[in-house]
Parts: sequence; structure tokens; C-alpha cells
Amino acid sequence: MTDTVRIIGAPTDYGANRRGVDMGPSAIRYGGLADELHGAGLSVVDDGDVAAPPAEARDPEAEAPSEGNAKFLRETRDVVTSLADRVAAALDDGETPLVLGGDHSVAIGSVTGSARDAEIGLVWFDAHGDFNTPSTSPSGNVHGMPLAALLGLGDFADTPWANASGLAEEHVAVVGLRSLDDAEREAIHDSDVTAYTMSDIDERGIDAVVDDALDVACAASDGVHVSLDLDWLDPREAPGVGTPVRGGVTYREAHFALERVAETDALRSLELVEVNPVLDEHNETAALATELAASGLGKRIL
Repeated sequence: MTDTVRIIGAPTDYGANRRGVDMGPSAIRYGGLADELHGAGLSVVDDGDVAAPPAEARDPEAEAPSEGNAKFLRETRDVVTSLADRVAAALDDGETPLVLGGDHSVAIGSVTGSARDAEIGLVWFDAHGDFNTPSTSPSGNVHGMPLAALLGLGDFADTPWANASGLAEEHVAVVGLRSLDDAEREAIHDSDVTAYTMSDIDERGIDAVVDDALDVACAASDGVHVSLDLDWLDPREAPGVGTPVRGGVTYREAHFALERVAETDALRSLELVEVNPVLDEHNETAALATELAASGLGKRIL
């Protein structure tokens, strides 16, 4: 990780089924992100947002795969391709990319950009597996597919813009699962991805689970990308998300996890996704996202 953070917004809601998450980047900025990062002793460059035309101006069925369903796949491709270039450029300039979503489909761009010409690990903090493909998805919402896309699974095997060539399944750890479709559960079992449920956290504690997850990701030679979906936290802590699931991590568990990330000194890139200010209460989820970003990027109490 470097001392300069480049903020890149990806204001999309193509992948989601509830409107408003496209305002997440603005809400997080408004929640005091720059101040939090400056408080961590970091220099901050705000690179603005990638272009993302509003969903209502687009055709949700255009250029879907030949099997199954995936809404707004063409629009998602355009956004994540641009985002990948911006993330890669930040790394080339010696800066740490901090991506603000938008729905979780933007991770396709964040991770492919971070994995360009590099071998990276991935820690995926999320209530959901995001392991569906167009053929298995009950909804067709691409925010439930990015991890499968990045690993080239199923329909995504021949989708080069979505596959992260520098990411291997054995370097991926998913932390905090508590909501999976049957097809996702089977696919995760059949993969080399390491997955930890909330039951694992209950039984072993957040420290042991996060340490093990970081061991998996840090085995990659060029650093770690962290993807943080705010629905990883319990809805009482983070109400402003589109797909809340009860029983998530607490405020302090989340901070501990991100502090542990920073302690590894292996963080290569970071993203915060699925903040929906329309569903939030007094912008508290966006403000929480700023705090967690600062913890992941090195802010400490003492």
C-alpha cells in the first residue's frame, strides 16, 4: 500500500434490483471520506466517477448471454472496462485505488484492473456469495454474479472483459456468508475458493477467521484486493443497503477486520459497494463506509 489514495467512483445500479445505489459514491464522499483518509495520514486524489448512463435510458436485455439471463450486461461491461483501466492506471502511478460503488457488479472492474499484469489475492467481505452465473441466477441481477465472472465460471468462461487473469481460486477468501442460492452453494463447494460463514465467525471469532482469510489471499505474490459489501454488516449497523440480511458482523468486528487488513501491509486495492442512501438513515451507512475505508488503509486509535 502507498501513502496516496486515488478515489474512483463507479455510480451504477445496473446490477441491482433496487434503485438508489448509484448514489453511493456521492453519499460516501459526503459522509466525510477525504477527512477520514487525511486523518489516517494519507494523501488523497479524487479521480471522479466513471461514466455510467442511467439505467432507465438502457435496454436491460441487450446483449445478454445466449443462456440464462443477465440484465444490463452490455452496460456493465462498458462501466467495468473503463473502471479497470482507471484502477490499473492508479497502480501504475504508485497510488492505492479506492473504488466507491455502486452495486457489487463494479467489482469486476476493480479486480480485473488490480489483477492486470499481477498475481493478486482477494478477500470478499459479503453476506452473499455472488457466485451465480446467468444460467443459475434467479433474478438476472449481475450484482449476484461478480465473483463467478471474475473466476470465469459457467457462462462467463468466454467473457474476457470479466475474467481476472491474475486471480486464482485458491487465493480467494469469502468472509461472512449467510445467504446463498442452492446453485451458488454447490459451485462454491466445487471450487478452490475458501469460504467462511457467519457460523464460522460465531464459533471461532472474527480474529481467527479474518487471519485465515488473509493467509489465503496473501499467498498471492503481488498483494491483496479487498471487496467490502456493506451488507456484510448487520442491518442494525448498516441500514442503507439494498439486500440486507440479519445476523451480520458488528461495528467493532468490521473495524477489527479492516484493521487486520491494514496490518498485513499487503493491501493493493480496496472497494466499498452497495451503499444505498435512499434506504439509509441520516447517511449513517455511508459514514460507516468512510470509517471502514480509513481502518483498512491504516487509521489507528493510537
